[in-house]
Amino acid sequence: MNRLAFFDTNVFLYADDASAPAKQTQAIQLVTRYQRSGLLVVSTQVLQEYFVVATRKMGVDPETALRKVQLLARGRVVRFTEDDVIAAIELHRLSRISFWDAMIVHAARSVGANLLYSEDLQHGATLGGVRINNPFLGA
Repeated sequence: MNRLAFFDTNVFLYADDASAPAKQTQAIQLVTRYQRSGLLVVSTQVLQEYFVVATRKMGVDPETALRKVQLLARGRVVRFTEDDVIAAIELHRLSRISFWDAMIVHAARSVGANLLYSEDLQHGATLGGVRINNPFLGA
């Protein structure tokens, strides 16, 4: 592990999900390992999605969710411009993935992350030069 890895929102949500203990353990270990090494990357989209889903659907206290967002925001965060939106639209058109997934893939690609941890995309696929890894297979 010596390369940047982009983390999709679902990894952080599973870290909070005690109803799925195997996935929770896997998520916590993965996030901790990459955070400690300084190789974890997120985007403003991931931070926003995490807060909304954690507080609305998972019942996480807003103060707790805020602290997690603040902690993640101290690391590497991709911030989008209009050029990024256009690039994601092109990726969406070419790959037929959802626009929001294209934004995630584009964010990873834009910082040179060759690995994207996500449950939402096809494990083992390479999109825009970024390899997709579902860390929860078998969990």
